[in-house]
Amino acid sequence: MNSDNFHLFVLPFVAGVFFLLVFSVWKYWRWIRGFDKLQRAKIRKNIWTWRFLPAIWEAFREGLLHWRITKKNFLLGYMHRSLAFGWFLLIVVGAVQARLAFPDGHPLWIAIFFNYFEPSYSIDFPQAEFYANLMDALLIYVLSGLFLAMFKKVWSRPLGMKRTTRHTLMDRVAKMALWCIFPFRLLSEAATSSLYGNGGFMTRWLGNVLSSLGVADPAFELTCWMLYSIALGTFFCLMPFSRYMHIFTEIFLIYFRQLGVRDSDRKTGYTMFELSACSRCGICIDGCPMNRELGIVNMQGVYMLQSVRNLELQRNAEPIAENCLMCDRCVADCPVNIDLSVIRRQVRIKNKAAIDNKNGYDYLRNVQPFNSIGRVAYFGGCMSHLTPGISHSMEAIFNAIGQKYWYMDKDETICCGRPLLQQGFENQAFELRRKNTEMIVNSKATMLITSCPICYQSFKKEYKLSIPVMHHTEYINMLIESGKLKLRKDDRRVTYHDPCELGRGCGIYDQPRNVLKATTTLLKTKEEREHSLCCGFNLGNPLLDLEQQTAIRNAARDNLLAPRPDTIATACPMCKKAFQHADNVPVKDIAEIVAENIIKPNN
Repeated sequence: MNSDNFHLFVLPFVAGVFFLLVFSVWKYWRWIRGFDKLQRAKIRKNIWTWRFLPAIWEAFREGLLHWRITKKNFLLGYMHRSLAFGWFLLIVVGAVQARLAFPDGHPLWIAIFFNYFEPSYSIDFPQAEFYANLMDALLIYVLSGLFLAMFKKVWSRPLGMKRTTRHTLMDRVAKMALWCIFPFRLLSEAATSSLYGNGGFMTRWLGNVLSSLGVADPAFELTCWMLYSIALGTFFCLMPFSRYMHIFTEIFLIYFRQLGVRDSDRKTGYTMFELSACSRCGICIDGCPMNRELGIVNMQGVYMLQSVRNLELQRNAEPIAENCLMCDRCVADCPVNIDLSVIRRQVRIKNKAAIDNKNGYDYLRNVQPFNSIGRVAYFGGCMSHLTPGISHSMEAIFNAIGQKYWYMDKDETICCGRPLLQQGFENQAFELRRKNTEMIVNSKATMLITSCPICYQSFKKEYKLSIPVMHHTEYINMLIESGKLKLRKDDRRVTYHDPCELGRGCGIYDQPRNVLKATTTLLKTKEEREHSLCCGFNLGNPLLDLEQQTAIRNAARDNLLAPRPDTIATACPMCKKAFQHADNVPVKDIAEIVAENIIKPNN
């Protein structure tokens, strides 16, 4: 075996590894120290529990196999998987190969530049040819992914993407370094093979080609290995400043998320892990209604994260964060499950001026709770007052089952606070939540039911209530399953629109469908559940004009009308109001359909 286990060409690689290790440890430690009290408490509570097991599985499945991306498009998933998992296997098998060939120990770089430092087969390493062929096969696997990545830059549609992401200069330089690593490795091993006849089936064949071209020369060999080392070192040095930091950061994010850590409305160290876990894959671009219907392609989640993370782009963060429907389509599409809406809200909250004076909420003192012991509280929501058929139907349902209730916002409306929070007015939203919480607690109500998905998500996630909170579709489904509510089934054919805040926001997909199946014939649409299209008239984006909102609404309407239904059903007063002016097909809330189909006791 070659006793000389060092050459100057390894220095760029060693320097890159050292820099990446030191800088990453410093950066991650700084971010972890930036966690807020609640996030730290979650980690202390769960760090020694079984939760690390699903974290390991998810890190393997998503960090190496990219399973979520594969489900979107097989070729796109194969591209990511071959580069990530293939490179991982090259490192692991290379380490085993070096260990077998150098049983007494070896420096770090031996496994990376193995063919140079072990140029000839030895009787002490009889498995050399097997491992050489295996390493060649793995290198072909990685190169096939690299070919697809280059192909995607020219034509992305076969890989399931209409648009690819625009990257920063640092990202582009790091990408070029990454793209050079594996061709340079193949060329280096082939150059060594041309001199010593080592390597696997592919490197040996290419080495013969180099020999036939007259370039079987030690100087050419060293040049190739130096280029390979420089590509590795450059990539490692640029990783902390580019999108490729996601390779390690995603693993930490998965682990913290499995421990129960979630982002808050203020930027924390956990936010930095989310920002860096984004690979800039661009999957969030195609599904965004701002892109699909309006051709706006500079404000999707990938660009919002990019602008917040990169210092030179931070001046663009606020305009990008404001110009968004907050429909969570990007959140549903994100293969890393980054909470993009929360980060947008953080940017909106930052430096947001108050919209009222100090005593702007004095009127809340006059709104008092009703003594609701033994009753359920019903919160219709602001938009239900503009679509009163929904709240009237809920009252009919309560009366049909003999349920006593308190309609808490019937006479004096108090907003749940979420629309203000979405726009970044944190303090005003807090005041509304405080007053509503006080009323609900003092009323002694046993359950809170709401008809508005916006309110539902707010009461469910932003309030700290001790009683159950249900959307009216959940409540009606529960009544049907328990037999308390008797319904007839009519001959209507309906399509159902999943409201953004109820579906993607809270994961409520099955209960509304169960109710519709019990009362009508439910038709399937092309884009539904987590892929449902936004109605365009939500309260998330203050910048769109009526024409733009209508264009987004029309796309969702056309999807619902494609199966030729008799009625469009939804579970959101905002969506109902948006669709009811769009076509001659009637639009009804699920509560209205149920109220029409109640079997009265004398029937």
